[in-house]
Amino acid sequence: MKKISVLIAIFYGLFLNAQENEQKVVLITLDGFRWQELFTGADEKLIMNADYVGHPEELKEKFWKENPQERREALLPFVWGVIVNKGEIHGNRELGSKVNLTNSMLFSYPGYNEILTGKADDKNIRSNDKIYNPNTTVLEILNNNFKGEVAAFASWDVFPFIINDERSGVPVNAGFASAEGDLTEREAFLNELQPQIPSPWENVRLDAFTHHFAMEYMKKNHPRVVYIGYGETDDFAHGGNYEAYLKSAHTTDDFLKDLWDFVQKDPFYKDKTTFLITTDHGRGTDPLDTWRSHGSDVEGAAEVWFITYGAGVQPKGEVNSRQLYSNQIAPTILDLFKIKVDKDLMSGKVIKL
Repeated sequence: MKKISVLIAIFYGLFLNAQENEQKVVLITLDGFRWQELFTGADEKLIMNADYVGHPEELKEKFWKENPQERREALLPFVWGVIVNKGEIHGNRELGSKVNLTNSMLFSYPGYNEILTGKADDKNIRSNDKIYNPNTTVLEILNNNFKGEVAAFASWDVFPFIINDERSGVPVNAGFASAEGDLTEREAFLNELQPQIPSPWENVRLDAFTHHFAMEYMKKNHPRVVYIGYGETDDFAHGGNYEAYLKSAHTTDDFLKDLWDFVQKDPFYKDKTTFLITTDHGRGTDPLDTWRSHGSDVEGAAEVWFITYGAGVQPKGEVNSRQLYSNQIAPTILDLFKIKVDKDLMSGKVIKL
């Protein structure tokens, strides 16, 4: 009886710590965005390849520089002009910094499951099919602590299943879903506009809708935890459209700036919000073939990256000679809120920021 009372007291103490903690988190993913472009900018072997680029001279003018540091700044000016001075950027394998997946599937659903649950599940998550995730995500755990203060927005329509919205209770606006409830004027406009602008894909909407639905929700409801899953980079790459892949990444960099500027002005989020950004998988490097692909048979598909900045993060910049894994992200988020979980639930170790 005494042991049970002690356990209840410990759990209650952790619960109170989580409730009193002013910590906020924004978790972001860029689907299938390679570490090569993140750290060296536009790929010389792809940017002038007429098979993948419709306007090579225009694209070269916009994104090509002889120096890789200048190329990455041209592609991602907010990442390399602001974030690098405010946090940590991991995954530049040329500097010995590595971030890897631990699942062996190396495509989207298994990758997102690993990021969100803190462990790979090669037994149950073996496809991108719309099956409800049997595993518990970090979003579900946080929603159990902060009921109604967690929300997710994503371009891919499989995310309600990955997050298991039915069991978790986490509201997930994904695919071509509209905003619901008491709408702002901007949300009503986005609802009207979304079906009027065709997406190139049947199950992935354009990232601008995902971004602005998320932004409006944050301004209106001020959730403590937000997940945003941008999807365009992967789909443009699969389609062999390197021009759109680069332009989409560049636009997403603008979205990151938009989010940062907002949280720094809003008293609820200012100086209390930690950003964590990553990708669900890498891709191949062969300019004639595998850069469009990923999966267990594609070399480089397990190689990813990780960025963090904001509250509680030291400004270490581009990190050298460190090995991280995607399964460490979820337990690190819980650690920010001082919430403990069993190692059997999340196998990844906390990243010391």
